[in-house]
Parts: sequence; C-alpha cells; structure tokens
Amino acid sequence: MTIPYHLTKAEKAPLLLEKLNALTELHFERSSEYRSMIEKGGYPTTANNLEEVPYLPVQLFKLMDLVSVPKEEVIKVLTSSGTTGQQVSKIYLDKETSFAQTKTLVEVMKPLLGGKRLPMIILDTKSVLNDRKSFSARGAGILGFSNFGRKHFYALNDDMSLDVEGLKAYLDEYKGQRILLFGFTFMIWQYVYRESLKQGINLDFGDSILIHGGGWKKLKDEAVDSTTFNRLLHDQLGIREVHNYYGMVEQVGSIFVECSNGHLHTPQFADVIIRDTLTFEPLPNGQQGLIQVLSELPKSYPGHSLLTEDLGTIKGEDDCPCGWKGKFFTVAGRIPKAELRGCSDTFQGGKRV
Repeated sequence: MTIPYHLTKAEKAPLLLEKLNALTELHFERSSEYRSMIEKGGYPTTANNLEEVPYLPVQLFKLMDLVSVPKEEVIKVLTSSGTTGQQVSKIYLDKETSFAQTKTLVEVMKPLLGGKRLPMIILDTKSVLNDRKSFSARGAGILGFSNFGRKHFYALNDDMSLDVEGLKAYLDEYKGQRILLFGFTFMIWQYVYRESLKQGINLDFGDSILIHGGGWKKLKDEAVDSTTFNRLLHDQLGIREVHNYYGMVEQVGSIFVECSNGHLHTPQFADVIIRDTLTFEPLPNGQQGLIQVLSELPKSYPGHSLLTEDLGTIKGEDDCPCGWKGKFFTVAGRIPKAELRGCSDTFQGGKRV
C-alpha cells in the first residue's frame, strides 16, 4: 500500500465527493462572486458524483479576485506565470490553506523522496524568492519543494549563467549521497542542459533524483518529448532518475507526479476529469479532452474544481503497472489559441519578465 495512492475508485470517490460538496457550500456562503456564478448557472451546491461538482474556468482567476476569507486573513498571494502584457492569476491563501498545501505536498512526494531530507540543488536562481509575501508560480514551486531538501544550493546566478564551480564543489562535497534536484522543465533545458553542452562542461550528478514541472510547449517546439529529455539529461549530466509533475498555481493540492512507469497519478486528495472540448461532457478513459482538476484543499478561495486550458487523456484507473491506485493520465499540452502562461514562458531571451 502506497499512501496517498492507495485508494481504489470505490473507496476514494465518496470521500472526495463529500469534501468537495462541503467546499462548494463554504465558498457559496463566503464568496459573493462564486455564489452569483453558481446561482446564475443553476448549479446545485450538492453534487451526486464528482462529475457534477460545479467548476470554474481557470482563466477566471486572471479576470477577477476570488476570495472566500477576509483580506486581513490572507498571508500569501500566489501569481501564475505570464509574459509581459499577459494577465496573471492571483490566488489568495490564508494560514489554514497554506499549511494544508505544504502538508499535502509532503505526502504526495514521500513515495518518491522518502521521509529524510536530501542534499538539494535547485536548478534556478535564488532571486526568484526575493519577495516573501507574493510568489510567482516558480517561486511558490521552489519554496514548496525546498522542504524536501537541506543545504540548498542554487545552480544559476542572477544573470541565469550556470555556477559551474559552485556546482562542482557541491557535487564533490556530497559525492556518494543521494541528491535531490528540482527545477522547471524549460529552465533546466535552456540554462542547465544546453549551457553545459554548449560550454563542454562535464558534470555528473551521481545518485540524484530530479523532480521537474512546468510548460513543455517550448520543448515540443524543438521536438523534445519526455523520453528524449530524460535521455539527454542522463547522457550529459548523469541524472539517473527523473519525474515530471503536473500542477498549477490556481489549485493548491493538485500536484500529480509521475510514477516509475512515467504516468501522472492522482493522489487521494485530488482527481481529474476529462471533458469534451465542445460540449464539456465527461469523456471515457482513453479519449483526449480538457482537463478538469479537483482538490479538497482550497478553503480561502473557490478553486476546488477548475476547468483548465490543458488537454489530457486518462490512461486507466487503479491498474497502473507501478502498483499505485487512482487515475493515471498524460498531458498533451495547451488547447490551441490558449493564452500562454507556463513557467517556461516567464523568461524571454534570458531576461526575466
């Protein structure tokens, strides 16, 4: 039994539905904007199954402030990534939701990382954390995953150049130990892999495990899929174990991480539903459509059920060869013409925007 991937569909669905219905009721009472949308849409606040839980389009968080707690109780504001001129989502967290987010992330990652803090290299620059009250998606990701590591080392300088000497010294110091690597997919590709290749830098990350997430669009433009990404990082940097994850700043608690078979999995706290891109009706497993994400965590804002702009396919449920229960799925990318907002788009030509 691998917690939190141990519940079958029959065990998980009623538990999650009860919590989601309670969240719908809570946000209906506390957020006038949410209440207005539910009433105008004629949606019930008590759903009979997960597919009936009313959802909001994720883009809505770019257009309006949605909060279910008094502003004085907000301790942290998360913002989505965005290039110049794009609107960004603002997600307001109170103490309870922020704590639940941190606790859940630990449980989601424990099957891969264990319970012991590892020496950690963050494949990014420390300056992304300069503002401690307002975090971009990158900053929030780094801060959240930093809890799994110790002796944190940032591999990139403020100008996004690779700190080669610092990296070599760190790898020498922890040689023979398992090292946690964390970063955003495109940043790793652009500023670590390609730079080391370009400069002929030989690094060996040894017995390391890399956790990465973020947009794949720019890599797909270069015809780089996850298999190629993993292989090239192994060949150039000696990284032996790689796990991608799918998540978004608009929904805390929805972190879906790859298992040993390369499938993204839903933990007990969250779920996904695939919907038809035109009718929005739920689709059966095996068919590609829009990804709806469900999470039992958001209490400070009405984000427990969101329809994303991403396309995905559920590959199965409760029968992944890795042994984890729950749905497992793949993400194909953003729907055409969707506004780009992935972490990979937060840098243009090496300049932070």
